Amino acid sequence: MTNLVLAKKKNQALLEMDEVQSAQALLEYYSERQPTVRGRPVYVQYSNHQHLKTEQEGQSPEAVSPVTSQADDRTVLRVIVDNMLYPVSIDVLKQIFSRYGAVLKIVTFSKNNFPDQLQALIQMSEPMAAQTAKFSLNGQNIYGGCCTLRIDFSKLTSLNVKYNNDKSRDYTNPTLPSGDSTSGALTIDQIGSPYRTNPAAPAIPFIGPSSVPGLNLPGTTLRFPSISSSPAINSVVLVSNLNEETVTPDALFTLFGVYGDVIRVKVLFNKKDNALVQYNDPSGAQFAIQHLNNIRVWGKPLKVTQSKHAVVQMPREGQQDAQLTKDYTSSSLHRFKKPNSKNHHNIYPPSATLHLSNIPPNVGEQTLRDLFGEFGTIVNFKFFR
Repeated sequence: MTNLVLAKKKNQALLEMDEVQSAQALLEYYSERQPTVRGRPVYVQYSNHQHLKTEQEGQSPEAVSPVTSQADDRTVLRVIVDNMLYPVSIDVLKQIFSRYGAVLKIVTFSKNNFPDQLQALIQMSEPMAAQTAKFSLNGQNIYGGCCTLRIDFSKLTSLNVKYNNDKSRDYTNPTLPSGDSTSGALTIDQIGSPYRTNPAAPAIPFIGPSSVPGLNLPGTTLRFPSISSSPAINSVVLVSNLNEETVTPDALFTLFGVYGDVIRVKVLFNKKDNALVQYNDPSGAQFAIQHLNNIRVWGKPLKVTQSKHAVVQMPREGQQDAQLTKDYTSSSLHRFKKPNSKNHHNIYPPSATLHLSNIPPNVGEQTLRDLFGEFGTIVNFKFFR
């Protein structure tokens, strides 16, 4: 990358690569993977600009960030798993980081003073894979509301793995012995701090759990849908058998927003009983499939399945279907944007009982009965005191 122009007010940026092939490779890579920055999805597409000029007269210095040509060739990541309420194994770490490139080696180690924390060093096959994994995963939760990833580069250039077991793994040398049950288990004092001689990489400050429900990996309870339940893992679900006369993007946003933060909805123009719903995280899609598939809505049973599309594309201005696609990225109605929110733990299938919150203190039972009674018969009502 040779130049970067950041339009902060528009939440957009222009990147200039050193050659066309690099831009093509980047676009192809992210066409199959949803990039995120600080938990928010980022959309990548070609620009009409052929070249970026970073010294235009009158241009704000804050808007332009020239990129240095010095390449970062680090491939070893230091990973901390905080708030580890559920076990996180080497296999889980490999599964997560393999989404961004080949994982060569993993070494896990512990800090005696932090029993609910796992630390690991992960060596990727190439610098781009390490950078992409770091930027995409830092601050994310492996499981809903817990097991938060904190990632930075290590000063180490390569990992020396002696054993292949549940504490360390060299995927380039499967013939290594397994050792005993403690082989490969290191402490931070034994391995040395990855930052000890690197003043440019200070200790990572604490990053609270991300607002997303999780990375949708196999958990220890039924609360976390298995990654193997779907042939492809992405954040988009296909909703079919909708009522064409009733369905709108806003209605789908409200319904599917119960199970994750919905960022885009598209009702298909030529097949209006079908729609695509994109979440900001794959776990929202999995919860929707788990809880909404075959549920009757608007008089018809919904069919909710994993979509083959990785993202929902916004239509160009003037297209006929422009009103059928909406972006909700900045919506104030997202339920899961607050870290440690109880909403992460209150995800249930539809039922006849509703839980109401944020009720004004001057609103009484009869007012609520009158309001909700328009949509059906209320058989019971209870205020929490």
